[in-house]
Amino acid sequence: MTKRIALYPGTFDPITNGHVDIIGRAVKLVDKLVIGVAINEDKGPLFSLAERVAMVEAVADSLETGTEIIVRPFDGLLMHFAEEVGASSIIRGLRAVSDFEYEFQMVGMNQRLNSEIETVFLMADPRHQAVASRLVKEIARLGGDVSPFVSPSVKSMLLEKFA
Repeated sequence: MTKRIALYPGTFDPITNGHVDIIGRAVKLVDKLVIGVAINEDKGPLFSLAERVAMVEAVADSLETGTEIIVRPFDGLLMHFAEEVGASSIIRGLRAVSDFEYEFQMVGMNQRLNSEIETVFLMADPRHQAVASRLVKEIARLGGDVSPFVSPSVKSMLLEKFA
């Protein structure tokens, strides 16, 4: 039997409880989930690639799913990375209509690049619909409490960055 492999890509700067929710639901659909941590210097990440990979690995290790989860950094075209890891699907989380518009365009382009790889959208849990890494960083930078949005270890890393 062929393993169902999915790729969940993101910058994860930092990984939030919304991301963790999507991971927890994605593993129910596949035999193996590859979490791709994007090397995207254009976004000017707060955390280094090594820090972001470590954060995602810590979260993935804490989940008891029965599904194989692998965390890998990647650079370049998403579809090339999806092909490299043998993914038959790409998991994307949606929070709002603005996410949908961007993702809709990406799906169209990705389908042109490789029509064999499907994109699967998972709606954010209502508790996490407003959570965005960008906003979590701003709350932390301004001295607010990010506990409702990230794990305790990620909160500690954010506090260190803004100390």
